[in-house]
Amino acid sequence: MNQSYVPMLSKSRFLGGLHCPLNLWYQCYNRDLASEVSPAQQAIFDMGHEVGRLATQLYPIGVLIEEDHMHHKEAVQSTLSAMKDPNVAAIYEAAFISDGVRIRVDILERLNDGAWNLIEVKSATSVKDLYLPDVAVQYHVLTGSGLNIRTIGILHLNNQYVYDGNQLDLDGLFTFSELTAEVLDLQTEIPSQIADLKEMLAETDPPEIYPSKDCISPYKCEFWEHCTAEMPKYWVMRLGGISQTKFNQVVEMGVEDIAQIPESFPLSALQSRMRVCVANREEYIDPDLLDELMDLEYPIHFLDFETMGTAIPRYAGTRPYQTIPFQWSDHILHQDGTLEHQEFLSDEDKDPREEFASTLIESLGESGTIFIYTTYEKGVLNGVIEHLPHYQEQLLAITDRFKDLYAIIRRCFYHPEFQGSFSLKSVLPAILPDMSYETLSIQEGNQASFGYLRMLDTSTPPAEREKIKEDLLRYCGHDTLAMVRIREELISRF
Repeated sequence: MNQSYVPMLSKSRFLGGLHCPLNLWYQCYNRDLASEVSPAQQAIFDMGHEVGRLATQLYPIGVLIEEDHMHHKEAVQSTLSAMKDPNVAAIYEAAFISDGVRIRVDILERLNDGAWNLIEVKSATSVKDLYLPDVAVQYHVLTGSGLNIRTIGILHLNNQYVYDGNQLDLDGLFTFSELTAEVLDLQTEIPSQIADLKEMLAETDPPEIYPSKDCISPYKCEFWEHCTAEMPKYWVMRLGGISQTKFNQVVEMGVEDIAQIPESFPLSALQSRMRVCVANREEYIDPDLLDELMDLEYPIHFLDFETMGTAIPRYAGTRPYQTIPFQWSDHILHQDGTLEHQEFLSDEDKDPREEFASTLIESLGESGTIFIYTTYEKGVLNGVIEHLPHYQEQLLAITDRFKDLYAIIRRCFYHPEFQGSFSLKSVLPAILPDMSYETLSIQEGNQASFGYLRMLDTSTPPAEREKIKEDLLRYCGHDTLAMVRIREELISRF
């Protein structure tokens, strides 16, 4: 039996439905099942909006359609009025409805012969496959509304653009990738896709979709937490590195729990280790683990960085999304057992790299093993060297002392509560639950990056800026102290 009312599609609903029909169903009928947007995710959205606003400056003498998505009919009327005015060279957020689909076009550029260019703005630095259906459905609606569209493409950031520190060169910051031919090729598919989604929405019951890796790639679905809430604790999706093909195979076998995967099923050595640990509810400890943890030189440093990478370059000599370190934490374990902590956080809105490097070199000195967690810190320092070549010798000498605790654990230790991940956020609570990140206001790197930018914002109240500073220091310090305690805890296993 069909629904008496079928919600109208929007561009986002269409794209969500293409990726997963159940996503569309929930968007239309059970929106409250979505997870809340995290502060870090909201900051990413805000960054995208900032890029979009900048992009409109490349198409001057334009009109912004100001009505929001709750007033789409009014937005359509405002768009039609702007189109009738020959003095309007571009329309931003132009609104249209056709074939039961409503859209907002980032930039609609008027041409002298009455045709228009369709320009979709993205804050990425390249064209991704998922952008094609995005602009294809817009083209479908625009042509269905009677417009003659000449050129279709993506206006995105150019990651080779270097900001001079004075004024943004928008022609250099943005680059246009034309997709006209590719979009036209997709037009035979769009009508049937729209019809299929409408037919699905007319059904009484939601489609049956089993959660898979597609649900978290290329981005995590907002209904992921709801759809996976009933999965077993050791769900096969949490078998680290499992491919979509192997995941599908075990699901087809009726297996949901890692412990139930047959021994004959082909897994990597690491995945087999995970399966055995989960099945037996026991840790895996390689005999070489102790030697790996004790092969070092005092004083032992435990090092962690925090970085930012803004879409729009902030400082002279930087590119879009270039990694800029602004904070480090160094816990120092001396041979007599004393533990010292040193730290740095740039709290001025200036390029922090010079002060970051000089203070780091002073703290780390010229001797002692430096524990890091993954090779991220090495990559960051290589970027600093590129910008500050006068520190090359000292920083390279520092990276030569690095010892990757992540690699050691991945090679020599596993705990069932890692849930297939060797990230610090997974390892720490599994073996040291009293050191959970849950008590921290900042709990992950993206949150730290966007919090830092808010701290620099002069419109942020002083008390809030000071609170963010305290939270950043606590978070980064927690990471390095976690490494100290994890090493101690693993040594105690022997």
